[in-house]
Amino acid sequence: MPGLDYYKTSESSEVATAPSVAESVVEETNSTVSETSSPEIPKAGVYYNPRLDPKNFLEGPLSWDAATRLRQLLARPGIVIAPGICDGISARCALEAGFDCLYQSGAATTASRLGQPDVAIATLNDFVQSAQMVCSLSPTTPVIADADTGFGGTAMVARTVYQYARAGVAGMHIEDQVQTKRCGHLMGKQVVSREEFVTRIRAAVIARDSIPGGSNFVIIGRTDSAQVLGMEEAVARLKLAADAGADVCFIEGVKTADLLTSTVEALAPKPVLVNVISGGLTPSFTCKEAEALGAKIIIFSLVSCVAAVHGIRAAMQSLKKTGTDFSSAKGMDPKAFFEVMGLNDIVSLDAQAGGSAFDLV
Repeated sequence: MPGLDYYKTSESSEVATAPSVAESVVEETNSTVSETSSPEIPKAGVYYNPRLDPKNFLEGPLSWDAATRLRQLLARPGIVIAPGICDGISARCALEAGFDCLYQSGAATTASRLGQPDVAIATLNDFVQSAQMVCSLSPTTPVIADADTGFGGTAMVARTVYQYARAGVAGMHIEDQVQTKRCGHLMGKQVVSREEFVTRIRAAVIARDSIPGGSNFVIIGRTDSAQVLGMEEAVARLKLAADAGADVCFIEGVKTADLLTSTVEALAPKPVLVNVISGGLTPSFTCKEAEALGAKIIIFSLVSCVAAVHGIRAAMQSLKKTGTDFSSAKGMDPKAFFEVMGLNDIVSLDAQAGGSAFDLV
């Protein structure tokens, strides 16, 4: 069924009496990016869905629904820390460490599933299949998933939302790079026009709002324009994304603490996500530092797959040199390994069901 129209102009509805920032932002930034910025976007009204107002998620126990739980975490005090996971093993390790939110990195997914770099090689199916597996490991733990550019036009953006939500993903971010995108911390990025970026966000929001039953799926607008058109344009784009219904704003490649602070202030009250990659464009903020600077979500995109490269490299080199995996195993036998993968839960389930398949393992 079609989604309800939450895009109201101030003339037609009281819920949008606050003036749209779209026109003021465009006017403010045209002087600094006039040679590269897109034409002004016609005022289409500010999105507002009263059901998704953050104040509705301030109180009560944390929900069993992952998307609702993510909204609760966003509405309440404290920064949301989401380590990047690349496969089932890294997801299990993150859960074992006690993280209450996970991040499915596009770069990590491309590397783990395809053995390829993050240059628009992985497809929607690759991302969804990975998400289905990760979300099944702990269905109540929110997973934020990279959705790249939405994998196509508005219909594909909507299809991405439907498939991610069905897989159990709590929220996704969609960016303004061209379809042949690349990792946000590589050089040579190209971005689409403001209009196309906002169209992607609006398509995602409409798709979310058309899910029967009222989905709490979180839409995160990401811009990669800071390195291409400058920080002012990046902030302007995120303000437009917020007007179009983005629940969270994600500015890629914030190079200093001062820029992060000013971005948070400019986008308030929308929560801001910061992406930390060691050796990348953004300083290696700690969780406490990012929280003090005003960020609401911090993701560490490559924490698992870079560690995996180091660990697996060392193990392979040791095996090649010594002819045994004894030292790299560090005393972990098969049963101990399987226990990290949830063996005890399976044994317990079988016993509760009256089975005897795992009486001895």
